[in-house]
Amino acid sequence: MFNKKKQPPIKSLIAQGTRIDGNVTFLDGLRVDGEVVGDILASSEQSSILVISEMASVSGRITADHVIINGTVKGPVHALDLLELQPKARIEGDVSYKALEMHQGATIAGQLKPMSHDASASEEDKPTLKLAANNG
Repeated sequence: MFNKKKQPPIKSLIAQGTRIDGNVTFLDGLRVDGEVVGDILASSEQSSILVISEMASVSGRITADHVIINGTVKGPVHALDLLELQPKARIEGDVSYKALEMHQGATIAGQLKPMSHDASASEEDKPTLKLAANNG
């Protein structure tokens, strides 16, 4: 279904019980089990993967090639390739992606903005789907 590229290794971990105040930049792969208050940005030099686990919390902007979320994110999410939302994913912010995989139970309070492979299309020509889900 999707082009299966070899995933970069996850070389870094922000462990449960750890809180980082400030921006985080990483190469290859990063797994967040703790809390980040600030932006998480993958280096554009090579392919990247970011995993936000079930117990993790991020307040800030996220940018990476492949983003997997099963925790809480407050801020915009920009997946340059694939965005995977696991059942316990909670996002408060707009999301942009080339491909989206969303499991039952995941929620987004914001706009979904699919990125076109055609860079010549203007933003106004692209369809935008607004969703807000509350399973409370």
